[in-house]
Amino acid sequence: MAAYAAAVETLKDRAALINESMQKTQSITDTMTATLGSFDQRLSALETAMRPTQLKTNSIRRAHENIDKTLKAAEVILGQFDLSRLAEAKILRGPHEDLESYLQAVDQLRGIVRFFSGTKGLKSGTGLVNQANSLLGKSILKLEEEFRQLLIAYSKPVEPDQLFDCLPSSMRPSAQSPRDSEHSERKHSENQNKAGEDIVYQLPVLIPDRLLPLLHEISHQLIQAGHRQQVFNIYGEARASAVENTLKKLGVERLNKDDVQKMQWEVLEAKIGNWIHFMRISVKLLFAAEKKICDAIFEGDENVGDQCFAEVTSNSFSVLLSFGEAIAKSKRSPEKLFVLLDMYEIMRELHPETDIIFSSKVCAEMREAFGVLSKRLAQTAQETFGDFEEAVEKDATKTAVMDGTVHPLTSYVINYVKFLFDYHTTLQQLFSEFQKGDVNQQLASLTTRIMQALQTNLDGKSKQYKDPALTQLFLMNNIHYIVRSVRRSEAKDLLGDDWVQIHRRVVQQHANQYKRIAWSKILQCLTIQGNQSFGDATSTAGVSRAMVKDRFKTFNILFEEIHQRQSQWTVPDSELRESLRLAVAEVLLPAYRSFIRRFGPLIESGKNPQKYVRYTPEDLERMLAEFFEGKTWNEPKR
Repeated sequence: MAAYAAAVETLKDRAALINESMQKTQSITDTMTATLGSFDQRLSALETAMRPTQLKTNSIRRAHENIDKTLKAAEVILGQFDLSRLAEAKILRGPHEDLESYLQAVDQLRGIVRFFSGTKGLKSGTGLVNQANSLLGKSILKLEEEFRQLLIAYSKPVEPDQLFDCLPSSMRPSAQSPRDSEHSERKHSENQNKAGEDIVYQLPVLIPDRLLPLLHEISHQLIQAGHRQQVFNIYGEARASAVENTLKKLGVERLNKDDVQKMQWEVLEAKIGNWIHFMRISVKLLFAAEKKICDAIFEGDENVGDQCFAEVTSNSFSVLLSFGEAIAKSKRSPEKLFVLLDMYEIMRELHPETDIIFSSKVCAEMREAFGVLSKRLAQTAQETFGDFEEAVEKDATKTAVMDGTVHPLTSYVINYVKFLFDYHTTLQQLFSEFQKGDVNQQLASLTTRIMQALQTNLDGKSKQYKDPALTQLFLMNNIHYIVRSVRRSEAKDLLGDDWVQIHRRVVQQHANQYKRIAWSKILQCLTIQGNQSFGDATSTAGVSRAMVKDRFKTFNILFEEIHQRQSQWTVPDSELRESLRLAVAEVLLPAYRSFIRRFGPLIESGKNPQKYVRYTPEDLERMLAEFFEGKTWNEPKR
């Protein structure tokens, strides 16, 4: 209990100490509060005393700020007046001395107008704005004239040689004929494409590069000033004239269907070859370069640029296409097929670039006209190809081939077909435009029909010969020429080995028919009483000398007639010629030797044996070597 009492007593003492401390803290707090209240009263009195001074100080500061602003504004306004005087001096001097400074002066005048138009209540600027606008009007007129003079001065036609130098060396005009030149050029282009090489064209310089930024700035200033139509007129007139005169110097001319129809084929063919060059030069060089400078001059004003480019090129483009249209619409003929394919090829080649160069909406009609011509050329070429088959079958030329050699029609058709295979890729593209299915199969079918039409025509022509042996020789020569040509060309891949083998057998059949018709009668002279001359060489029983003499005489007459006639006939292929001579010799010489062995003694024992036995087997062999050489009547024997 005592311990408990002691603990309670201790706690009481501590509570008393705490209470005493709290009372002291409260006393200190009260004292601090009274002191701070006194400070607040003093500060309020001080602030009240300082307020008039602060108000005067703020007023003075604001006055100084307003004075600074006014001075700065005055400096800017005075600067605008100074700029106006400087700009006026440059404008009055004109753009010829220093075009760049002149353009800067125009910009400065526009800035002055914008400055005072945006500064309201400044009466002193009204006169300056009016003066600036007046100067701007004069400056724009001078810029317009400068734009015109610069374009006229640098819009000269490009000389043909300069354009030719921009072409790849393989595509520059040469001394070849237009057809040969275009053919070799196309081959070179194909080889380049196969090798993956790019053909580089160097664009001609139509306007010096240093002038393009100035022309761009002038055009931009004029367009900003609302002279859009004037820009269009000036640019279109100057550049269109340059392009048109460039094409005239090249030789481009507007032709219609009637003009084309009146031309001799050689003249027309040359013009078509030239046209192909002109199209390539125009699109890849002239129009591409024109597009480049137009884009540079009207950068930022693309709508005006597109309209100007269309204005500059539309007439020239139309003139170029007019010749193609005239050819496509003119009367079809077989010889035009290749030039039509050449024209179709160049249209395909240029199509992607044409779409790029004439890509704007304004040029839509030009793109469409290009596509229409390409389609029309393809259609005309395909129809001409089809016409060729009919023309071959119905060819009624009376060209006489008296010696039985290869007929001109045959060589023409075969060369035609062989030449067509140089256009194999083009033909595939052409056929695919109008027909579905296997293009190669379609080409094979058409080629087969052409060959059949040729053979049908040759059969008809062979009937013109009175000598049936010459008929067979003629057919043998021509079919052999066809087969040999097919075997050595790409046509073999389309027609196939079976076609070749079948027609080789046809050649052999005509050769056999020739031998039978030409030599059967003379061989009969070498048989007596129905026995072949290859019988018993010693047996002459029942055979009179007179009969033998008659046989020798008849043989001599017949052989001399055949020799005279058939040495004028022609087998142009050396292998076929030797083969045919050998085939005749293999039949004739053994029979003649056997006849001489059997019946020669009957003649030799009589008078004038050389009158009847006129030739030895060696003589006949030598004379057979003169057959099918195409000798003339007055040409001496070999």
